Amino acid sequence: MSRTLPKRPPRVGPAAPPEALTARMFLLAYDPAKGRLAGRSKLGKVLRSAALIDLQLRGNLADDDGRAKLTKAAAPKDEVLAGVLTEIRTTGPRKWRTWVDRRQRQIVRDVRDDLARTQLIKVERYRILGLIPADRITIRHPLVRRQLLQSTTDILRPSRLVTRVDLRDASLAVLASTADLRTIIPKELQRRHKDRLAQLAVRVGPVIPALKKSIQANAAAAAG
Repeated sequence: MSRTLPKRPPRVGPAAPPEALTARMFLLAYDPAKGRLAGRSKLGKVLRSAALIDLQLRGNLADDDGRAKLTKAAAPKDEVLAGVLTEIRTTGPRKWRTWVDRRQRQIVRDVRDDLARTQLIKVERYRILGLIPADRITIRHPLVRRQLLQSTTDILRPSRLVTRVDLRDASLAVLASTADLRTIIPKELQRRHKDRLAQLAVRVGPVIPALKKSIQANAAAAAG
């Protein structure tokens, strides 16, 4: 009499990096050494900027004399990007910085929840000192972050022409250096490749100066 063997669980292949720049930036902003997100005070602005740049690269937005202008391109399937696009469609053309500054906390939550749904991160609720609610985030696939970090920092190599590097990778590097996210681009690399990063920023487009002005304004306000 034959015995039925238990079925083996299906083999799960390696996780692929997320497509959206918002998701990629969130993973890169995670500090593995400290087990938490870096630059929390600026992360919302950075993710909003990443969404705007992504929408530009996908052809959904164009620059119209310093304002974000809608095109006729089909809306992206990514829910975070589609949400930002809906905001712009509902409100009408505004300067890029307006969109950088809006709904910063919301986009952090939205990107976090999306990454949790796709099982790239794990989010656990806990209370600091038993009182203050907080989230503990763990990256489920550290290799994905390492791959993203490698492709982002590789564009700083002088052997790669600025005009030939992938604009998505360039966007992540420039966003990180503009916000001084040292888990991605350490300060020493920022100094060494200052001119190259400035050239890449020009290629990335008008969102970067908008982000820079927004961060500077916040810093000035905090200084009193």
